[in-house]
Amino acid sequence: MTGAENIKRNIEDLKERISAAAERNGRDCNEITMVVVSKFRTAEEIQAVIGAGINDIGENRVQEALTKRPKLNGSFVFRMIGHLQRNKAEDAVRIFDAIDSVDSFRLGQRLSEELGKAGKNMPVLIQVNSSAEETKHGFEPEEIEEAAVTIGGLPGIELRGLMTIGPLTDDEREMRRAFEKTRALFEKIRAGRPEFKELSMGMSDDFEMAIEEGSTMVRIGRAIFEGR
Repeated sequence: MTGAENIKRNIEDLKERISAAAERNGRDCNEITMVVVSKFRTAEEIQAVIGAGINDIGENRVQEALTKRPKLNGSFVFRMIGHLQRNKAEDAVRIFDAIDSVDSFRLGQRLSEELGKAGKNMPVLIQVNSSAEETKHGFEPEEIEEAAVTIGGLPGIELRGLMTIGPLTDDEREMRRAFEKTRALFEKIRAGRPEFKELSMGMSDDFEMAIEEGSTMVRIGRAIFEGR
């Protein structure tokens, strides 16, 4: 089996798992977007993902994105999903179609400035540090409402939802608490905001649980390229 065939097989397997997780929560699997994480993967591997029908590609590093994007063909949404340094905002605005990891007021302001210079708008997600882990970026849960108002009001910014990274633990109860907390914030903020509809939670190890807790977007890398 070729690398491209293996990737396609893994994608089909993951689609079935996503569908089953959605069904357990009484949801339509078509409500859930699979974002394939391209970190450390070659342009050829990512092209195989696009060829398998995936429309959303997530990159963690601006420098990798700058190298890969010109080598990729086809129609897809290129998402910044990792921590974005403010000094890389100009490049990020140029190379990405969406920023899913706005984790500070200063980054939001800088992105708005760069979007103004580029004469464009960009959809963004605000990152929540739902696990209160010092090693993770993002707004504290009690800051999220203010962040939504402030960042959502910046020129060029199209606020579409929230993103979180689950806690680094094997304790399912703790993982679910983090997802539940983010879902509650999401539901509170989305009132009166029809465009606020994305809740990005879940990765290769916990995406099924995240879907059960309301995720509309999962970010999967290892399970695509290496299997279970």
